[in-house]
Amino acid sequence: MENAKIAKKLVVVMNECSHVAKNGINSFHNYKYATAEDVLQKVNESLTKNKLASIVCPKLESMVDATNLKGNTEHLATVSVQVHIIDSDSGESVDLFGIGSGQDAGDKAVMKAQTAAIRYAFMLSLCIATGDDPEADGKTDEATCTENQQNVKPAATKPKAAPKKTVGEGVAICAGCGEEITSEKVVQFSVSRFGQSLCMDCQKKANRAA
Repeated sequence: MENAKIAKKLVVVMNECSHVAKNGINSFHNYKYATAEDVLQKVNESLTKNKLASIVCPKLESMVDATNLKGNTEHLATVSVQVHIIDSDSGESVDLFGIGSGQDAGDKAVMKAQTAAIRYAFMLSLCIATGDDPEADGKTDEATCTENQQNVKPAATKPKAAPKKTVGEGVAICAGCGEEITSEKVVQFSVSRFGQSLCMDCQKKANRAA
């Protein structure tokens, strides 16, 4: 079977790296996570113990400028890596692959992207159960949460309708159409003629109906 010897060693590595202690702390959401340093240190210890060498070949996929939440321009890099694992005993080899992005206002965007890509190449290939670095970005969490709160507009309240005035106050409601009657003379006339408050239009209708 091809690569049978290195496969046996990788099974040992997977077993030894199945869990990585969570030493990082997300200060905004107050939870722990496994840092990239924790993951890479444990993987390296297991690889060297089992006489497996690793050669990383990074490739810059893109580098663009991005605007952060404060409106400042930063560099956003995306890097893919190929991790070549070689068994020093048998000479057999396998390749691991990963991709990661990093954003920085200075010159560290590529380094952040490379670290993320290598970390995820090992995490996915060796089935390491741990938290993600994006979850650990407390400053981004806080800024995003603040921005969302600022963008939430208070619910519009429907203005209260002005109380209807009575005939004595100069306004009445037409019994026919429900519109306001602002003329007291119209109200007095309709009450004396039709026995109820009617606007001019409804009075005309009442006359035609009669």
